[in-house]
Amino acid sequence: MNKPLRRIAIFCGVLMLALMVRTNYLQYVRADDLNTRDENRRIRIERYAHERGDIIVDGKAVTGSVETNGSDFKYKRVWKDGPLWAPVTGYSSQAFDSSQLESLEDGILTGNDDQLFFNRTLSMFTGEKKQGGNVVTTLNGDAQRAAFKGLGDKKGSVVALDPKSGAILALASTPSYDPSVFAGNSNKDSEARQKLLKDKDKPMLNRALRETYPPGSTFKVVTAAAALENGLYDDIDAKTDSPLPWTLPQTDRHLQNEGNIPCEDASLREALRWSCNTVFGKVSDDLGNEKMIEQTDKFGFNKEVFTPVRADASIYPEDNRPQNAMAGIGQASNRATPLQMAMVASAIANDGKLMQPYMVAERQAPNLDPVYTHEPEELGRAVSGENAQKLQQMMETVVKDGTGTNAQIPGVTVGGKTGTAQHGLNNSEKPYAWFISYAKTDNGSPVAVAVVVEDGNANRDDISGGGLAAPIARDVMKAVIDSKK
Repeated sequence: MNKPLRRIAIFCGVLMLALMVRTNYLQYVRADDLNTRDENRRIRIERYAHERGDIIVDGKAVTGSVETNGSDFKYKRVWKDGPLWAPVTGYSSQAFDSSQLESLEDGILTGNDDQLFFNRTLSMFTGEKKQGGNVVTTLNGDAQRAAFKGLGDKKGSVVALDPKSGAILALASTPSYDPSVFAGNSNKDSEARQKLLKDKDKPMLNRALRETYPPGSTFKVVTAAAALENGLYDDIDAKTDSPLPWTLPQTDRHLQNEGNIPCEDASLREALRWSCNTVFGKVSDDLGNEKMIEQTDKFGFNKEVFTPVRADASIYPEDNRPQNAMAGIGQASNRATPLQMAMVASAIANDGKLMQPYMVAERQAPNLDPVYTHEPEELGRAVSGENAQKLQQMMETVVKDGTGTNAQIPGVTVGGKTGTAQHGLNNSEKPYAWFISYAKTDNGSPVAVAVVVEDGNANRDDISGGGLAAPIARDVMKAVIDSKK
């Protein structure tokens, strides 16, 4: 071969090699990235080319699929009572992708997940059309309905957990929205979504998982746990070293209690019963910021929680002495999600063991065979068994004849803690009403609940955890107990 031909052959070989490298790079290295790009309409068309699998509550589908007309997307998602289940399922839209379970479980619901490989392979030989699998949730329909009914037209949230397993039994956020109104890709769907996004009440905000509030006096349960765990006090009925008035450290400001209540040197039980700011502010100061952070970490603060939907981290901050004292009563920079406060009540009800919250019990193949079953997971021990039982006694006193009597259920032992959380510049905004609780039956504790109500229409003096939030928690707990009979 002469020299010019040899050069041409080498050049063509280099081009072929470059083409092979580029092709393999696109097919193997970039494949997943290209498949998931928003511009790749072919993937989205395939996603909606067949009926999507369902999300299941109490053995029944709360979702469905319907055929669309005049679109290259053959099917779109619909919901049965969408506002009730949107905080759990999220949305699935031909134009605006998906969120929450609809997004995280998309592989199962579309039938594309590797867990369904055998079913896909089998359908190739049988000629059956492609189907999506189902996602079976842990939700209790009666509890979810009780939560929404209790919240009504007020802003707020309810989370109910099974303390023994961590299963999420209710997850409500109001106001809510209907994901069906923008499940398609028409101008009407786009207008409906824009209207929701511009709504000042933020109906698409999942307040149960993505909103953090000052937990107010519900947090005094955590401060009491820190006092017991660190040996500051052992006897919940012994007097504490809590003068009245008590001055916040490094200031000349007296910490105030609500009303004329017996807080001077009150025992931990009595201080929780009447919600004494002075007792728990001083406990937090006596322990110091580092020990308070250690205790809150044991309850799950200061890190994100995955249910599998991500929940924002609840924060107990590193802070100076006066701010740490205020954080110890659930104020200052102390922030918590409703899920986090339900985890606090749940761990105490479960004798100190904190379980990982979860809302997917099972994934099913299209033929309903399970391909995944969740196993409960312990996150850690929030408090010792002995101290958990002391905290139970204190919380049960709150409901029996303290600030939480509105949570009583005949024939059932209920423990709880009220909270009225101040917020805004100089506490100028209307407070949030909180209540955390658990119920106990002969078989242990089947449910723990956290409720927060943002009632902007109520008179400021009428807002209290015992008045607004406790009745909602009571009805949710009763719904769970009744459903197990």
